[in-house]
Amino acid sequence: MRGTVDGMSFPASPRALVALLVASALVAGCSSAPAPAAEQAAGAPAGFPLTVVSCGVSTTYERPPRRAVALNQHATEIMLALGLEKSMVGTAYLDDAILPEYKAAYDRIKVLAKEYPSFEALLSAEPDFVYGGFESAFDAKEGRGRDVLAKSGIDTHVNSEECPNGPVTAAQAEEEIRTIGRLFGVGERAEQQAGAMRTVLDGVKKKLGDVEPAKVFVYDSGDKTAFTAGGAGIGNEMIKLAGGANLFADLPKAWGNVSFEQVAERAPEIIVIYDYGQTTVEAKKKFLLASPALKDVPAIKKQRFAVLPLSSAVLGVRVPAGVEALARQIHPDRFK
Repeated sequence: MRGTVDGMSFPASPRALVALLVASALVAGCSSAPAPAAEQAAGAPAGFPLTVVSCGVSTTYERPPRRAVALNQHATEIMLALGLEKSMVGTAYLDDAILPEYKAAYDRIKVLAKEYPSFEALLSAEPDFVYGGFESAFDAKEGRGRDVLAKSGIDTHVNSEECPNGPVTAAQAEEEIRTIGRLFGVGERAEQQAGAMRTVLDGVKKKLGDVEPAKVFVYDSGDKTAFTAGGAGIGNEMIKLAGGANLFADLPKAWGNVSFEQVAERAPEIIVIYDYGQTTVEAKKKFLLASPALKDVPAIKKQRFAVLPLSSAVLGVRVPAGVEALARQIHPDRFK
């Protein structure tokens, strides 16, 4: 996912969010006259013009995008959850298998690259809009800077977890989906999706009740230091909602490196392993169990591990199912 990972990666994923919502036809008045002249004559579609500020970039849309490209899994799955595959001309960079409920739609979209497409490959799809899950989707050094794309007539949007205004919460995941819904003129679908997500989280909250939070350490990757979840990302919120307390919530960013000695000092009761890429969960467990620095840690002594696909630990439609999966592993007694 991120280019910062210390050489350790993770495999595939578990189950994800329940499929929902019936796709209603995408609005946008068509006319025999060429756009945009016809649109000006007929007036803008309902809800437009629409101005959206995304990570400091303000864009005014006169109509919904018609040729969108989604980069990164969570961006792609948000669009598919909203039934927007017919508005997509490309996608790229999965960390995981696409959710089963979206696979048929996904298979109809052109995959531009296994990871990020080159600027030329991106332009070849002739997009009018690019939605990036991470800021790295718009790496200026790779020629995909947002300003460069704007000069080519391509609007851009970045998932809001990349530029949070305060702690990232489940409500922000809903708002991200609402924003994309408004942008594509499918606000009702977005509300249905947000409501379904909230239902899953309400169910988890009811099951957990007044449970005592377990002390949790997230292991993403790393051998010299541990790359872990800080307090400024959705991962921290997911741990809290799953009945845990993130031991590195005091890190003022979504991700960060800590020493294994720091981990030992904070004595986690359970270690959550993020699963993606080439390094297997079993290989990660083996590494952690063999670490001299961690030998007295309660989670290591009791071999208490939970596993979460990395694709579930970012701001997207998988958040509620990820919370439920974590809660079942952290507090299995509450789900009997």
